[in-house]
Amino acid sequence: MVDNKALANEIPVQPAKAEKKVSKNSLPNLSMKTLFAMTFGFFGVNMAFSLQSSQMGRIFQTIGADPTKLGFFFILPPLAGMIVQPLIGKYSDMTWTRFGRRMPYLLVGAPVAALVMILLPNGGNMGLGFASLAALWFGAISVLFMDLSSNVCMQPFKMIIGDMVNEDQKDRAWSWQQSFSNLGGVFATILPFVLTWIGVSNVAAKGTVPLSLRLTFYIGAAILLITSLYTVKSVHEYDPTTYANYHHIDVNDHKKSASLWKLIRTAPRSFWEIFVVQIFNWFAFQYLSTYGTGAIARNVWNTANASSAGYQAAGNWFGIMTCVQSLAAVVWGFAVLSHTKPIQRKFWLRFSLIIGGLGFVSIFFIHSQFLLIISFCMIGIWYLTMQTQPLSLFTESLNGQNEGAYLGLFNCGICLPQIIASLLSFVIFPMVGKSMPGMLAVAGAALLNGSLSVSLIHPSITSKTEEEM
Repeated sequence: MVDNKALANEIPVQPAKAEKKVSKNSLPNLSMKTLFAMTFGFFGVNMAFSLQSSQMGRIFQTIGADPTKLGFFFILPPLAGMIVQPLIGKYSDMTWTRFGRRMPYLLVGAPVAALVMILLPNGGNMGLGFASLAALWFGAISVLFMDLSSNVCMQPFKMIIGDMVNEDQKDRAWSWQQSFSNLGGVFATILPFVLTWIGVSNVAAKGTVPLSLRLTFYIGAAILLITSLYTVKSVHEYDPTTYANYHHIDVNDHKKSASLWKLIRTAPRSFWEIFVVQIFNWFAFQYLSTYGTGAIARNVWNTANASSAGYQAAGNWFGIMTCVQSLAAVVWGFAVLSHTKPIQRKFWLRFSLIIGGLGFVSIFFIHSQFLLIISFCMIGIWYLTMQTQPLSLFTESLNGQNEGAYLGLFNCGICLPQIIASLLSFVIFPMVGKSMPGMLAVAGAALLNGSLSVSLIHPSITSKTEEEM
């Protein structure tokens, strides 16, 4: 059980009288210190995900994966997320210990994720052979376990916002969390470039991942551990009675366990409406992760040879572009989305889909590495918005019961589109002439179509506000 004295010192028991409430709960305003503690930990978590998304295609092609079969390896991470996150949500809803409700899962997930981050880039360094079945399976299994453990780390950070943050502060919390997440992405993706610049080798024997990339994964593992422990130490979750009082539910509700299937059948309407938009969002994201390095290598360095210095330079530049994307996302999050009002959420989501779609399509036509900066700034605006506004729009409809389970199920709307995209790549990739820049153009077209589907969303608070205007 949480120390109630510590809890009382951390947040006020009652919200300020002047506070205007826009939800059914009576959650108090949290201090900036508390908001920082529950959002900053995403810096380390996203180092793991950013390294995975920006460097996984490079690693697999370096150890000998066939580019036409890359979709197979990229099915594993979202598949892991679909399995792990609903289960973590369901069982953490029923968990209350002296370490908190969500934090015990972070204490387990962070060390495991760090260990797998150390193993992942070493598939080619164990004498398994270039393009050998053993090397490829080692890489695939490492990615699977990395994503399993990373998802265990990620969910507690999302759930504590749903548990503890009121609607007045929710957009700020989500945007801070994703902005710190993108700062972690900046650090992760720029590291290979910086390490190469200071003299660490960026080339290696055939089938072996360069030292610059291996060191990046080791540093990321250490930071993931440090930031996760900081959040565990600093965030004091509500005890069952306080949580029930703030959310106006029965104190014993957390002991009840509805099946995930029942929760799906009784899910709020916005769950399904936002799911349609998420299909387009994460379809595009999957192709950026899979084909980003190859697209830049083909358009800028005019090579498809994964063992060439040009291809490895393109891999580093994709890391820099992912850094640019993350910086643009950070600026967008702090400057715009942290000040968003509930009625503006749909507008910014639609705007980001259009901007992101144009950014993706532009990569197909660009052959200058520096002009790509503009494209990835546009993608950064989309990337931050598509990680915040759907969550804000969906959690409007939740009342504090089964919050974790629903957020875990909501993550299936992130994972399933990535699996679909990977499976469809076996058909689409040949259709575009096995062109990796062409696959990013397909992703851009998906986002432009997705902007039309935003009109389907009818979240509870936004709809009520629109009716009152």
